[in-house]
Amino acid sequence: MSNLPASLPEWLALLETRHSKEIDMGLERVASVKKRLGLQFSCPVIMVGGTNGKGSTCAMLEAVYLQAGYRVGLYSKPHFLDFNERARINGENVDDASLIKAFTAVENARESTSLTYFEFTTLAICQLLAEAPLDVVILEVGLGGRLDAVNVIDADVAIVTSVDIDHTDYLGDTREKIGFEKAGIFRPGKAAICSDPVPPQSLIDHANAIGADLWLFGRDFNYAGDKQQWNFGGRTQRRNSLGYPSLRGANQLLNASGVLAALEVLRNELPVGAQEVRTGLVMVELPGRFQVMPGRPAVVLDVAHNPHAAATLSQNLDNMGFHAYTYAVFGSMLDKDIDGVIAQLKDKVDHWYVTGLPLPRAATAAQLKQKLLDAAGVLSDPEKTIVAFESPEAAYAEAISKAGENDRIVVFGSFLTVAGAMRARRTALH
Repeated sequence: MSNLPASLPEWLALLETRHSKEIDMGLERVASVKKRLGLQFSCPVIMVGGTNGKGSTCAMLEAVYLQAGYRVGLYSKPHFLDFNERARINGENVDDASLIKAFTAVENARESTSLTYFEFTTLAICQLLAEAPLDVVILEVGLGGRLDAVNVIDADVAIVTSVDIDHTDYLGDTREKIGFEKAGIFRPGKAAICSDPVPPQSLIDHANAIGADLWLFGRDFNYAGDKQQWNFGGRTQRRNSLGYPSLRGANQLLNASGVLAALEVLRNELPVGAQEVRTGLVMVELPGRFQVMPGRPAVVLDVAHNPHAAATLSQNLDNMGFHAYTYAVFGSMLDKDIDGVIAQLKDKVDHWYVTGLPLPRAATAAQLKQKLLDAAGVLSDPEKTIVAFESPEAAYAEAISKAGENDRIVVFGSFLTVAGAMRARRTALH
């Protein structure tokens, strides 16, 4: 093939324009290109799906296995600032040259098959990880599970973190329908772990119907803890006196329990000691998940974009201690349950800075402002305000200029909202 892009930005620009639909559910096209690529893994693969908690679960798995001295590959998404964040080997982002080589391999194998941006980049990153000398690969599912491009790979262990209402246009509008889609990553005879304490019956039924080895929270694995430490109990393995994960938040012990269940499943191939688990959980880092930045005013970055995640964010804000005023920088996609998100957080915020985002399917600042005005109680207090901005960078800059050092700024909603604030911070530092 001649005339292929020479740089990563040129490749990404090409892929963004190529396929008519941004999301095109179905695996036939991806599977055909995967076969031509000869894509297969020679080490255990852990696949992580779910509504919320996927990123945290992947980050903990990566951190613990790295502490244990294993060579670890990770595919996660979306990215905040650089596409390379999506592909990591041994804790480091993959360089442009490696990605370009993998993109070229997929381009040569795809022949006349049309692939979406997500399908193409998923195949390329999986190919890159399959060719690297690795001991374990962790793959984060994008949307749903059953028809997600990542699901052309057969995982040795599949984890579903939580099942809640999101992406209803594609996955259905009930937890039962969505649970069936998420359970699509399970495989016959392989471990299928669900760390949601109240899993939909559809997920259980599908796992049983295909003969997966289903691990349910509360039945096959569990945790107990006090303020200082916590304990994990699996089917045959106990881990005691564990430190809390460095990721803050109410659901992190559920996520960590799913991680330890996966370690138990793979204990013969990839043994991990107690100290390595402790250190890994304490050292794990994940941008944009209740990430409290250093300095004052307090700045919290959180990609909460559905009611389930917003409820967790609300709980975490309550645990932060006193702040005189809370400023929110909020941007969202239009297809999200924006009213449900606002309902969880309206009592926690004094000043709303709503923003548009650089995508056609994003809500405009005016639409968000109207939803806040419609939400009972948001403006009933004369001290409260709602201001609209064109971009997250502009909204964040205004919040920084207005907030006092005893206040806090919460940037939340879409990944693009948090990425905008991260960009503004990075610019301010240079």
